[in-house]
Amino acid sequence: MVTDLERTAALDAVRSAAALCAAAQGRLVAGETLTKGDDSPVTVADFAAQAVVVESLARRLGAIELVGEEDPADLVSDDQATLRDGVTGLVAAQLGRDVAADQVLEWIGVGDSDGSPDRYWTLDPIDGTKGFLRGDQYAIALALIEDGEVVLGVLGCPNLPNGGGTIGSIGSIFVATDDGCEAYPTGGATVGGDTPVAVRVAQPASLAEARFCESVEAGHSDHDDAAEIAERLGIVAEPYRIDSQCKYAAVARGDASIYLRLPTRPGYREKIWDHAAGKFVVERAGGVVTDVDGAPLDFRHGRRLEHNRGIVATSGRFHDQVVSVVRDVLA
Repeated sequence: MVTDLERTAALDAVRSAAALCAAAQGRLVAGETLTKGDDSPVTVADFAAQAVVVESLARRLGAIELVGEEDPADLVSDDQATLRDGVTGLVAAQLGRDVAADQVLEWIGVGDSDGSPDRYWTLDPIDGTKGFLRGDQYAIALALIEDGEVVLGVLGCPNLPNGGGTIGSIGSIFVATDDGCEAYPTGGATVGGDTPVAVRVAQPASLAEARFCESVEAGHSDHDDAAEIAERLGIVAEPYRIDSQCKYAAVARGDASIYLRLPTRPGYREKIWDHAAGKFVVERAGGVVTDVDGAPLDFRHGRRLEHNRGIVATSGRFHDQVVSVVRDVLA
């Protein structure tokens, strides 16, 4: 069960991290980005956002267990002094007070949990760092997991254009609980306003009217297989390509009907922080999320979805048909 305090604390933590990232995007200097072992980039904002989320949650909720993407070990060496100082400066600016580098590293280190506790948070402080570096889409993704099930998902999308009654504004924070899914569109200078709106998937009348949503980066999903799947399903619209877990937000609010993350190599397993918040946002908005074999995502096995491969997220009505075609193409 999720308490009102946990929901509010999670929303406020993501709101704070989103403000930090929005302020930092496009202002990085030399030495404030590094490349990890898997060739993925990480910036001062990734580390700083993780620290800010942990600080905010711990201040409101007390001690927490968290599985985070970033590791403070990447900041401690002398040759990362510029990166470490940049992280500390961003955190201090967001908190509005001086803070020691050791304290910032301690906050980031809370994310070292292995996902074994019965109840823990998982965080991707900037999902879609390549999009962030391009000045495009990225997301702050925070989820609470209990007994292997996501029970709360908060997805901050600072650059996602809003529609409906907020045309012209950019940025929303999506909050999913068992009661449903709401979005907080940006109000004024704040990333995510104070007035929520209900979020529901859109149900196309036929598969031919559906639209795919897929990764910008070809290394994240097999675009050729996706094109074949679309052809077999009779979908003719160009895919909506967007970075990060903003794809889940796009399906949840009806910008697209299908999101595929297809395996790009045998044996690869997705990280839990890349999907926990987004999948719950889609589900609470009325959609369905499984792996490419139609199995539910299983968060009981540590930092990876060890018993799943790939992702299929849809608005729901045609989910089984989409999974069937995905399985045939991948086979």
